[in-house]
Amino acid sequence: MAEPKREEEKIFSYDTGESASSAPSFLGEDSPPGGPAPGEESALAVEIAKLRAEKEDLLQTLVRRQADFENYRKRIERDRHEEGRRGVERLIADLIPVLDGFDRALHSHDDPAYEEYRKGLMLIRKQLWDALARHGLERIDAAGKLFDPHVHQAIERTESNEHPDGYILHVFQDGYMFYGRVLRPAIVRVVVHSGEGANSDAYAN
Repeated sequence: MAEPKREEEKIFSYDTGESASSAPSFLGEDSPPGGPAPGEESALAVEIAKLRAEKEDLLQTLVRRQADFENYRKRIERDRHEEGRRGVERLIADLIPVLDGFDRALHSHDDPAYEEYRKGLMLIRKQLWDALARHGLERIDAAGKLFDPHVHQAIERTESNEHPDGYILHVFQDGYMFYGRVLRPAIVRVVVHSGEGANSDAYAN
């Protein structure tokens, strides 16, 4: 037996006096957007990218400023250290003649009667030398070495074949260095092989 046909449910509207379907009229249509419009999203992304770029630029600037300050600090410390060293160098250069005076005094009295006197001079000379050496003074070791124009000054030449050409035969006056810098060259006599006059010019000053 066939079912009786059901009539479509009607909803009566008291506002219009017309019937309406029970289904909402917006079903099946696109829902209204809940977020920003596409144009607004694009502008926001541009603003974020701009702020990130500014932040990165500020960070790079800060890193450069820190590096510049560190280099400046090191340069100031280096200049201060070098200035202090130059002051010590000038003082030591003024005291080197005092060492020479002690050396001349010690070599001029070989008489045993002056032995106690010599011991006193040697002690004072050693104290002075130790103090200067602690601040960087070094004696140029010249005796028995080959002539080096950077640290030696030849004032005499002796022709001989018993030693290598340029051999330092005698030291007239000690030379000194201060942290690799020559304060005074050693004054020396060098050996020149006979018949090698051309080479002997290298030892002339």
